[in-house]
Amino acid sequence: MKDGDSDRLRVLVVDDHDVVHWGFRLMLGELEWVERCLSARNGDEALALTREHAPDVALVDLFLGGESGPEVCERLLTERPELRVLLISGAGRISPATARACGASGFVPKDWPAADVARAVRMVALGMALFEPAPPAADGALMLSSREREVLERIAGGATNREIAGALHLSPHTVKEHTSALYRKLDVRNRAEAVQRAQRLGLLS
Repeated sequence: MKDGDSDRLRVLVVDDHDVVHWGFRLMLGELEWVERCLSARNGDEALALTREHAPDVALVDLFLGGESGPEVCERLLTERPELRVLLISGAGRISPATARACGASGFVPKDWPAADVARAVRMVALGMALFEPAPPAADGALMLSSREREVLERIAGGATNREIAGALHLSPHTVKEHTSALYRKLDVRNRAEAVQRAQRLGLLS
């Protein structure tokens, strides 16, 4: 927090979904202690805004397309060491140790009530840390069946749907159904994103 008349916060939201930008900016923009809420969709945009506007707190999505939130966090802190970063996510979780290693001050699930998210922003701005224990990777939306895990392992190994079907004695249609279920549970759009997110969440052996 800053002193005197400039004690209101500049907050930067880094996320690749328009609805998230709209929601956070609407919520934070109404708070009397927020001076301005900026938004970026990737690491490069976030870095440019950090250089130009010197935000006090950044909320950074854990998964940003081809980038990872922790990597973006490190880039922003290299540019502005005094910045406080809250990692955010709608599906995944990150361990406190991993979040601290990249310099983050906390982690906030996107499904938290607005008042709790605002409180978290205020807390880290005041120099506090906010971490929840990471739940098991198989919790909630990430509860993969044993068959889905087998398909995931083979996707990670570069196998095609037809090759997976032969190895697991399934029809290609069934493999496609398992793959679609994986994409839905991991909140991804393709194989590359599925493998990337599964690695970060510790789902691959």
